[in-house]
Amino acid sequence: MAKAKLSDEVKTYIVQALACFDSPSVVAAAVKKEFGVDVSHDPNKKAASGLAPKWEALFGETRKTFLEDTATIAISHRAVRLRALQRMAEKAEIQSNMVLAVSLLKQAAEEVGNAYTNRRELTGKDGKDLPVPVSPVTIFQLPDNDRS
Repeated sequence: MAKAKLSDEVKTYIVQALACFDSPSVVAAAVKKEFGVDVSHDPNKKAASGLAPKWEALFGETRKTFLEDTATIAISHRAVRLRALQRMAEKAEIQSNMVLAVSLLKQAAEEVGNAYTNRRELTGKDGKDLPVPVSPVTIFQLPDNDRS
């Protein structure tokens, strides 16, 4: 049975999704949902063998952009994460799952308090400079025979 030819729109979708590290099975399911097209995936075949240069270029460009531009990934933003935690905490409370609700509240507090970053505040009280620690000066006393 001959394979149905995929449109350039579907091919572009597939190449870009794979470039963004989606697994072949996830991509196949997304193509089925988005375009109504079944694409089979045989994990024993080398998927990129004989790929046309335009698709290789699209893959490379998409992968580079994906790796460099985290701003387009919603969950990379604190506000998005907090809104999701808010929805989950509300649902947990409605379901009387207080253990989960408390856990989500703790996670939200840590998120707001920068617990998930490696940034730390390096200022003193009210944003002033930190005091510089002063170490005591040690005065040497030379032995009597070394004094001039």
